[in-house]
Amino acid sequence: MPSSLRHIRFQSPTRSPRGHHPGVFGLANALARDGRLSPEEWALWRASNDWYDAHFPNPATVDPTVYDPAVNPGAAAWFRPTATEALARVAPYLRILRDHGVPCVRLESADPGRIVYEDAYQVVAVGPAGGGPGREPDGGGPGREPVGRRST
Repeated sequence: MPSSLRHIRFQSPTRSPRGHHPGVFGLANALARDGRLSPEEWALWRASNDWYDAHFPNPATVDPTVYDPAVNPGAAAWFRPTATEALARVAPYLRILRDHGVPCVRLESADPGRIVYEDAYQVVAVGPAGGGPGREPDGGGPGREPVGRRST
């Protein structure tokens, strides 16, 4: 019987020039990398990234191929519905994005696709068959972006 619990992902509603929907962490990291954050926003972004880095596994460190488009095309990270503290800590990122006019949507799915990585807080999934929202590669989610998720 399918689970009624739904995995959660925050991502851009539009595709990037590379063809994927960047996740919430990638969107905020882009603002920081481009120097668009105020000193207060930068401090909040940095502290939030440091918290995630200290408390949650990096899927790409555990399995360097997890976001490799040749191995796992369309891999995307989703929070487990039980990762309540991690989910609560997304709010500062969403505020920063909102304040900069960067759209970010919340997706929920009981079946995010074929699981290629999982831990207590997150899954990285490919699929489901036929694609759909949130199925594009970016690694955004509680797991790291394929390259330096939570740093500039």
